[in-house]
Amino acid sequence: MIIMENAQSDFISVINSLLLIVDYQTAILGEIESGEQNEIKTAALATAKAASILNVPVVMTSRNESEYGRILSEITDFFPGREVISRKDSAVNAFDDEKVLQQVRKHNRDKLIITGIPTSEGLTETASMAVREGYDVYVLIDACGDKSGERHNYGVQRMLKAGVTPITWMSLASEWMNGWADPVIGEMNQEAFGKYNVMLSYLSRH
Repeated sequence: MIIMENAQSDFISVINSLLLIVDYQTAILGEIESGEQNEIKTAALATAKAASILNVPVVMTSRNESEYGRILSEITDFFPGREVISRKDSAVNAFDDEKVLQQVRKHNRDKLIITGIPTSEGLTETASMAVREGYDVYVLIDACGDKSGERHNYGVQRMLKAGVTPITWMSLASEWMNGWADPVIGEMNQEAFGKYNVMLSYLSRH
């Protein structure tokens, strides 16, 4: 177990965080009704693209691909050659798969950013387990959803009670960028913020 002191006082950076992408599969996304599917998908894609530009370590996992399909190709295309760990059993908690847990651990990052669907199942269980493992856990709240608003809300409540911190993809990307001083700001503006229709007043003034 990772032991951390005052983890929440530290900002998220590209050297202390890892992105875990859980079960963004075609059939699961198609069942979401708690929010606009395209907006949820866009937030997930934007997060993945930002991680790829900034070289943040990424672990991807799926479950029961024969039933739910593969992870969205738009996500995996950002990480050519990167393995998607396919969980063949019925467990919705990604950390129940030893390979997923080992892949996350090997990067030795204190802060774990998790984005996944559906909220009340795989995302909630994985995030809660990650807290118990000692990680400082953040969940992309604008990139998750469920079959109903009620399921989504109960999942969010459970994660908050477990000690998970909600975050939006824009807030995460901005923190990764370290106050907009990063030399890849041009690429981020074009390929992440601009491509996914996010208007930033800061960028419009510079």
